[in-house]
Amino acid sequence: MIPGGRAPEYLRLNARVLEIVRHFAETHKPIAAICHAAQLLAAARVLDGRRCSCYPAVSPDVAAAGGTYVDLPMDQACVDGNLVTAPAWPAHPAWLGAFLKVLAAPSTRPVAA
Repeated sequence: MIPGGRAPEYLRLNARVLEIVRHFAETHKPIAAICHAAQLLAAARVLDGRRCSCYPAVSPDVAAAGGTYVDLPMDQACVDGNLVTAPAWPAHPAWLGAFLKVLAAPSTRPVAA
């Protein structure tokens, strides 16, 4: 779960944090990101070909990272496989509800031999 606000602006500067985000994306583990958290997803280069909502001012970062910005009402959430995103805090109920469904879903990750 990646928070919004100003934190992602600084978290994206930490190589270990980027490594963790990439690990979750590459292994298809559930990721929840809200508001400015898309800055961290973009910096980790995990948005290519993905649909993502975020705070509207961060939408250029999503597009620059190869993602598709989903313009939603502020109280809605977007689900793209293991990625659950939302534009801002009014979406907390929808965002958390969608994330709980992703957490409860059977894994679609490839099984290691």
